[in-house]
Amino acid sequence: MSETVIQNREGQLGEYLQLLRQLSSEIERGMQAISRNSITDLEESITSQQALSARLGELGQDASQRLNEHPLVAPPLSESALKDQIRAASAELQQLNSRYSALLDHASHSVALMVSLFSSFHGKIQEGSGNGCEFRTLSCRI
Repeated sequence: MSETVIQNREGQLGEYLQLLRQLSSEIERGMQAISRNSITDLEESITSQQALSARLGELGQDASQRLNEHPLVAPPLSESALKDQIRAASAELQQLNSRYSALLDHASHSVALMVSLFSSFHGKIQEGSGNGCEFRTLSCRI
């Protein structure tokens, strides 16, 4: 029985690692879509990212439930190696996610500036909300 439990856990860890790598690829694909201004590719990438993230969440819950049901005193070496690879892939994914977040923030800010610029051409200048005046240019905020 414990042999089957170990094989199931190793299978789940392998799938988890594969999904982390696929998610990294999808985030890269999303960033490339943004740089190419391809909304279709970005939407497809986001859909894939959501599906991969959902499956990663399911696997995480399954793994913790199985661990509670069948705790191992010492995991086999192959499981330890997989966990090391998962940690490395997770760290890489976190760095990539930070870059992706910064790119999305920059793109959102650029879009907001363009909307403001186009609105000003139509005579619809919006003042910033808040207590004081806020002056904005395309390159900086004062």
